Amino acid sequence: MERIRLLIVDDHEVVRAGLQGMLASQPDFEVAGEAADGIEAVEMVERVRPEVILMDLRMPRMNGVEAIRRIRARWPEVHILVLTTYDTDADILPAIEAGATGYLLKDIPRDELFRAVRAASRGESVLAPPVAARLMGRMRAPAEESLSEREIEVLTLVARGASNREIAHALHISEATVKSHLIHIFGKLGVSDRTAAVTTGLERGIIRLET
Repeated sequence: MERIRLLIVDDHEVVRAGLQGMLASQPDFEVAGEAADGIEAVEMVERVRPEVILMDLRMPRMNGVEAIRRIRARWPEVHILVLTTYDTDADILPAIEAGATGYLLKDIPRDELFRAVRAASRGESVLAPPVAARLMGRMRAPAEESLSEREIEVLTLVARGASNREIAHALHISEATVKSHLIHIFGKLGVSDRTAAVTTGLERGIIRLET
């Protein structure tokens, strides 16, 4: 039997241990390694060359989205399943745009997780029902609601109280570019100022504030 090589990436040791025990129960799975953050994930991929990665999103040092982006750039044949507790646009869209094969929530039943891993190994996209519903809702929504990944980053920094200069420094862009992004954000959200943009973004789940 050909086994599917897996890498588990999560900053909580108890979650990694639970997933490893669960996945090891399947004869066609082989857990080839674990990583506690994005930096370790990239290093582990280099060493163990997994076929499928189960990737958390919110981790120290390097988050899951950046890790997905780097891994997919170097090893496009590797399939990455996001496994997280978060299902907002601010989490889902960057992960999918970075190259995730699928997006699952941590309350997924074990049998469904096993099926998702096998599907991902074949290159099939797998989405948790709430995630699929949210993405379909965005596709049906008016165009003005769709913000790009960069616009979401800008709006998130605005929500944290950053000035245009601070946003420019954080994203390595010019202040003029920040202003341009804000104009597009206001237009897409149908608002006229920063406060209204933040309020609308939070209400629609486009952005989130860390608690």
